[in-house]
Amino acid sequence: MAQEQVVTPWEVSGSGAIDYDKLISQFGCEKLEQRLIDRVVKLTGKRAHTFLRRGVFFAHRDFEKVLDSYEKGEKFYLYTGRGPSSEALHLGHLIPFMFTKYLQDAFKVPLVIQLTDDEKCMWKNLSVEETKRLARENAKDIIACGFDISRTFIFSDFQYVGRGFYENMISIAKSVTFNQVKGIFGFDGESHIGKIFFPAVQAAPSFPTSFPHLFGTKSKIKCLIPCAIDQDPYFRMTRDVAPRLGYQKPALIESRFFPALQGESGKMSASDTNSAIYVKDTQKEIKKKIANYALSGGGDTKELQRKNGANLKVDIPFKYLTFFLDDDEELERIRDEYGSGRMLTGEIKNILSDVLWKMVEQHQQARLAVTEEMVDAFMAPREMPFMFEK
Repeated sequence: MAQEQVVTPWEVSGSGAIDYDKLISQFGCEKLEQRLIDRVVKLTGKRAHTFLRRGVFFAHRDFEKVLDSYEKGEKFYLYTGRGPSSEALHLGHLIPFMFTKYLQDAFKVPLVIQLTDDEKCMWKNLSVEETKRLARENAKDIIACGFDISRTFIFSDFQYVGRGFYENMISIAKSVTFNQVKGIFGFDGESHIGKIFFPAVQAAPSFPTSFPHLFGTKSKIKCLIPCAIDQDPYFRMTRDVAPRLGYQKPALIESRFFPALQGESGKMSASDTNSAIYVKDTQKEIKKKIANYALSGGGDTKELQRKNGANLKVDIPFKYLTFFLDDDEELERIRDEYGSGRMLTGEIKNILSDVLWKMVEQHQQARLAVTEEMVDAFMAPREMPFMFEK
């Protein structure tokens, strides 16, 4: 009997590939249609990001309403985040940040990035001081993605929560019953009260008054949240609460999971270093991980692969190229050559190793340039007078 897929903010599992159509139906979000992608291109004058062209970001909530408002000249801001539980990010962690940077550059809007060091302290066996340290280390990787400091505020919960942010947390908490969070998140009698309260912390950045230094008392500015689909439960709850508190419902644009090297039954895990490519990995480590651990859809022998071609539905090297090889024509050439058997597994793994190392090397160079003073500057609560200027 097949194992039912489980997708929560803390667990992604199943007996095979994630059924994303089923998730759309289960969660009640909408499929991201091509006409919306075409509208993004028209409104911004920018080519659609690879993640849009390839269906990596595939679902949404009210994204069309954000585009409608933007077309009328109304403002919105972006919100995304990271739970700091490891020294460095892996490629799966980079997906929302790469896409959020594209959105910031294309729409010229401000961005808030939440580092949930409090969450990781409660869910992992980590001290307050350790999660605060990891938050700053992760901030360096995030800054290395190239965000515009004149439009970007990065904050850790331990450092920032208070004032309007805390007021919104309490208002949210008063509006959600234990039975509701139990139903949404699966909490039970063994869940400590910190876990039960935490959804209010992740919900609060959806409301502009949580950031008085940016938006003052303006409560009607729309919020767009790029995130992976497993974060959807937090914002289903938030969208239910928002109108009762006098706020706009946050909109979401949601991605598929970046699969582990071993296959597509879940997502990359920071707890298994051989399931993931990290932004700190060397060229040799990347090549070795891909060669030894990346699940191949090719045949067991060269003869069988030449005869039958590769099964691209399960082949991880090809899937990774759909995320990170920007050249559409080259991807189609590889699809044809590898799928037909004219290209072998070793060849596509070498191509992937080169693509990933080029990207990781650029990231490492950018991160080396990130100083402690830069981290302080991005994380300083401050006015951003030019955050909406084109």
